[in-house]
Amino acid sequence: MIANVLFLVAQQSLLPLITQVGSLYPIGSPYFFPWQFFTYMFLHAGWGHLISNMFGLISFGPLLEQRWGASRFLTFWLICGVGAGLLYEGVRGYEMHKMEVARQEFHQSPTGGDFANFFRSYFPDATGYESLAGALERNPQNAEYINAATHAVDGAVIETRNSPNGGMLGASGALFGILFAFAYLFPNTELMLLLFPFPIKAKYFVFLYALYELYNGVHRTPGDNVAHFAHLGGLLIGFIVLKFWEQGRERFY
Repeated sequence: MIANVLFLVAQQSLLPLITQVGSLYPIGSPYFFPWQFFTYMFLHAGWGHLISNMFGLISFGPLLEQRWGASRFLTFWLICGVGAGLLYEGVRGYEMHKMEVARQEFHQSPTGGDFANFFRSYFPDATGYESLAGALERNPQNAEYINAATHAVDGAVIETRNSPNGGMLGASGALFGILFAFAYLFPNTELMLLLFPFPIKAKYFVFLYALYELYNGVHRTPGDNVAHFAHLGGLLIGFIVLKFWEQGRERFY
């Protein structure tokens, strides 16, 4: 917690460049560096982002730390954070590959409908492309419209890959590993949530939360900049680490 607070203070006042250097960018971006798989989990977008993650840490972490000890707890936190980043990069790489394929297909057969579908699929927040899409649909052989549409598609793909604002940051991936571990080891512990006035067992809470993240990751809405698959990655890595540790304990005894 202290490290996360100190890093946020440094981001906002001392060394703002830390955010760009330490956030996790797509592999292939000029802003990507290998250490970002580790550093991104210590950076946050603001105090609200930090407080929500740290509230989860102090709510679910103490029982796990008491059971495992400080060393193993820290190891678990770091593994889940790094693993979530790796899995998120895989998902993001797949999405970038699909976007690149769509771009090449548009180059081969540029139509107004495909132009509009490209932006609806990959840039749902974008506006202003509709008029060009309509003009190209009405005049499919117009070289000026084709060049303008092709330039817009190429620019959107390049901007996505090379944008300095495309980095992921936050401890959420590690936190979701903690959530899974808590539900796995203390499944019947009843939780009283701030926005849910009824007690719910930890195992049900985490299961429903995972479904929520999966739904929002698959059905992204305009303006949603949450890395849902990083959250799911933290859950998955948490499960793998716990099963591995359990296996080792069985061999030991």
